[in-house]
Amino acid sequence: MFASIKRLAFALIVAPVIFVSATAQAASKDIVDTAVSAGSFGTLVAAVQAAGLVDTLKGEGPFTVFAPTDEAFAKLPAGTVEDLLKPENKDQLVAVLTYHVLPGKVMAADIAGKTLSVETVQGSTADIDATDGVKIDAATVVTADVEATNGVIHVIDQVILP
Repeated sequence: MFASIKRLAFALIVAPVIFVSATAQAASKDIVDTAVSAGSFGTLVAAVQAAGLVDTLKGEGPFTVFAPTDEAFAKLPAGTVEDLLKPENKDQLVAVLTYHVLPGKVMAADIAGKTLSVETVQGSTADIDATDGVKIDAATVVTADVEATNGVIHVIDQVILP
């Protein structure tokens, strides 16, 4: 029993240190580097590269990015991602990606309890409902407030389309 208490005490001491360290590391990277290091945004990162948006999203910002995971991209109809990544579809890819970005840094607490329409970097309006969790259009924010040096990332479970 003493060993169990000792393990629990160790976990209670070490877990916050690991969390703070991971948070500090994330906050020391820009949006692109934060997404790359997370490991669950390979498709998004490839799309940002194909669209020529890396320098923009590594720029000063601030930006709010609603970032679909690889699983979110996998929910799209077969062939959609491959088609968007073709050079001849670059304008469409840029439109889809910039629809996921808001100018400025919007934290979940800033919009809690509200419903609003926001203008995306793409130019269209997206609907946010933060009355019970946070949704943007049909996507649900599964992880909010991943801070980066030039903004914030909110992880979403679906790709949203303008």
